[in-house]
Amino acid sequence: MTFSPELLDELLKGYENPEDLLGQGGILKQLTAALVERCLNAELKTQLEEQRTEPTTEASSPPNRRNGHSKKTIKGEFGQAEISIPRDRNGEFEPIIVKKGQTRFDGFDDKILCLYARGMSTRDIQAQLQDLYGVEVSAGLISNVTDAVEQERKLWQNRSLDAVYPIVYFDALVVKVRQDGRVINKAIHLALGVNLAGTKELLGMWMTQNESAKFWLSVLTELQNRGLKDILIACVDGLTGFPDAIEAVFPKTQVQLCIVHLVRNALSYVSYKDRKAVAADLRLIYTASTEAEAEQQLVSFAETWDKQYPTISKSWLNHWQRIIPFFAFPPEIRKAIYTTNAIESMNMTLRKVLKPHRAFPTDESALKVVYLAIANISKKWTMPIRDWKPALNRFAIEFEGRFPI
Repeated sequence: MTFSPELLDELLKGYENPEDLLGQGGILKQLTAALVERCLNAELKTQLEEQRTEPTTEASSPPNRRNGHSKKTIKGEFGQAEISIPRDRNGEFEPIIVKKGQTRFDGFDDKILCLYARGMSTRDIQAQLQDLYGVEVSAGLISNVTDAVEQERKLWQNRSLDAVYPIVYFDALVVKVRQDGRVINKAIHLALGVNLAGTKELLGMWMTQNESAKFWLSVLTELQNRGLKDILIACVDGLTGFPDAIEAVFPKTQVQLCIVHLVRNALSYVSYKDRKAVAADLRLIYTASTEAEAEQQLVSFAETWDKQYPTISKSWLNHWQRIIPFFAFPPEIRKAIYTTNAIESMNMTLRKVLKPHRAFPTDESALKVVYLAIANISKKWTMPIRDWKPALNRFAIEFEGRFPI
């Protein structure tokens, strides 16, 4: 439906500046209130007409009818406006467009959740909504809106999973949480899967103060109980005992030390001026064609950098048995495993969201923020990772018999 220019001219007559249109008493709020009131009156009229057509008996009470109005303030993207809600004598009227007890239009809560998911504090959200829509929102309202997603998060955490994931990355982010009157570090552990369609999917998140192989064993058992039967390749960090925990639950899984973690940890020892050169020399190791070539590149790296950064080559040698499985895979699978976009882009966004929160009051509040951020991030996970089809064909060959029919 489009409005004629003449009608718009008539509506806008006398309005000379933006404040007249969008301000507290502007035409937008007036039109919104008028439209909602008309809809409510039409709803009540329809309900009363339907009641009059119902069969009556001598003992029937007098016919229902209108009984004045009540006032309500509603909030939305237009700001806030006061509207008149029609009433009926019997108190049976149940509005649809603005339900009983509803003070916010559909979509307004989504705005709060969207701002919260981007890491904004309660105070920042209040200021943003005031600036954008001229609406005053209490801290209690924001808390109630965001708390409502906790049940949704629990359902998501316990949902059923696919039987097979070709790749699963396990990683963790550190957050600060108040506990027993002090602020402590806790880790939110993430399992990011790549499914058979090649799209990314966060399988779950778990929070603990002390990471251990026993903790990861409980996580893997939970994933198994939710329907996950097989992981072809698990990419992990260097936690002692973690590979053993994976192999205890998924004995056929090939455990691969995450190249991204290796490189990131190595560069943490390097001065800024040397980072580019060190990263380039490390790349010669993990992009080698064979294990033998990789070993030779590691020797060369040690000869070049051991005087300045001796811990890097030593660390790679200590983990070598968990690095070399990578070289047994063909290029298609290697590219699928080593993709910084798979987990680093997610972590980068999450760190940005978590940064404004100096300390979370509870574990649940931290998990809520990460869940909302993940929901926001995952909207972009609609396409397979790069070169997925060739990789999937090689997975089918390398892991014959382990794909669901």
